[in-house]
Amino acid sequence: MKSENQSVKDLEKRFEFRTIREDEAGQAAQIEQACFPPQEACTEVMMRERARKAPELFLVAVDRETGKLAGFLNGLSTDEHAFKDEFFQNAQLYCPQGENIMLLGLAVLPQYRGQGLAGELMARYIRRERNNGRKRLILTCLEEKIAMYEKMGFRNCGLSGSSWGGKDWYDMVCIL
Repeated sequence: MKSENQSVKDLEKRFEFRTIREDEAGQAAQIEQACFPPQEACTEVMMRERARKAPELFLVAVDRETGKLAGFLNGLSTDEHAFKDEFFQNAQLYCPQGENIMLLGLAVLPQYRGQGLAGELMARYIRRERNNGRKRLILTCLEEKIAMYEKMGFRNCGLSGSSWGGKDWYDMVCIL
């Protein structure tokens, strides 16, 4: 069994972790569309807007061998404390100095799953935003993802007011 440190080193060898470049927004949209049903996935237009407006709030994992994105995590900073569906559609809600981040998408292509990449993206994002002085990360997830996010340090706050994609979502928060 590999130690956690060895697993992280293996991921660092295989992937470069960094903020998104504007020309990678199309790849991020394709990943999102491969990972989420059409009614939940971010459109390419919206992904490009997020990458243009708040590239520093993306964290991407780039496969060092192919130079392509394997997965990413993105959000928008705000001073608001409650997640609302409008964050998915309106990058104008971005407040650069906001104390909280509404996480909008964690997506890893199927061929890269099962290696700890999603967990590593989240761990790095949490450290980075804690160091940036943020107070909390907030997201919504489907019931089957609650345990995964709890392992990543989030607390389940119950059923959300979100109705994105016509589903029942749960509010999750990670106090930084």
